[in-house]
Amino acid sequence: MGSAQTRFSHESLQDAKTIKTLLTSLSKGFSKGEMTLGDGDRELVLKTDGLMTVRIKAEREDGQCAFSLKVTWADPAEPAPRKKTPTITM
Repeated sequence: MGSAQTRFSHESLQDAKTIKTLLTSLSKGFSKGEMTLGDGDRELVLKTDGLMTVRIKAEREDGQCAFSLKVTWADPAEPAPRKKTPTITM
């Protein structure tokens, strides 16, 4: 990937309407097959393709609520490494 950005992280305080807009943009990115995440001058482009693993977690504890959504998939631009044949010895 050379000098291309490989990580993106952002945390900020937002209202529900703004979060809905962000989730809608992510949805459109999945549909389009590409999403660009940016924050000022930082930018990460992710291509989406094939099957994806989705993990949803939620909790409510001590007056605080949390929800997380994690989606993982193989990068279509990077060939999957070939796995070696397993060996069994006795």
